Amino acid sequence: MHSTCPCAKRLATLWELSLRVGIFICPLFLFGRIMAASDEQIRRLLEPILTSCGLSLWEMEFQKQGPKWLLRIYIDRDDPGVTLSDCETVSRDLSAILDVEDIIAHAYTLEVSSPGLDRTLTTPEHFNRFTGRLVRIKTYQLMNGQKVFVGKLLGFSGDVVRIELENGEVLELSHGDIAKASLEVEF
Repeated sequence: MHSTCPCAKRLATLWELSLRVGIFICPLFLFGRIMAASDEQIRRLLEPILTSCGLSLWEMEFQKQGPKWLLRIYIDRDDPGVTLSDCETVSRDLSAILDVEDIIAHAYTLEVSSPGLDRTLTTPEHFNRFTGRLVRIKTYQLMNGQKVFVGKLLGFSGDVVRIELENGEVLELSHGDIAKASLEVEF
């Protein structure tokens, strides 16, 4: 490392020491920063591809699954919806750009798909877009003696998600208390 930063020097020293003693010490804070930078770079490269296809990014996951890394991109369009051709186009174009830019330093699998009918809701925009729809919300902690709630989404304001339960009760949940929220498929 050719940096004058004291942290970089300490990291280099730690790395050299770990190699001498035969152990590997993973600097998680650095790894986390690298992944965050890659995440932002991937979003920057993906945006023009999606715009040219009339699509938007619903969600992106970049995570280790077993011994392999998986970059999963969920794309969306209001009408007529996401097609297989859309997924193929985005996958092909993003893969080519990622190969040229070389911002991911290790092997990974790229998946591009629609978020589906039972899509996960994570951002305020997601909740606001589907106000009036039936949702299933799982909380981290018990609330009113349960962790799973199904009801009509009334909206998102501030940090609070409001749903009307099947019995007519209105429940307000802090966004931070929600482990998972998704649309319920209505037939």
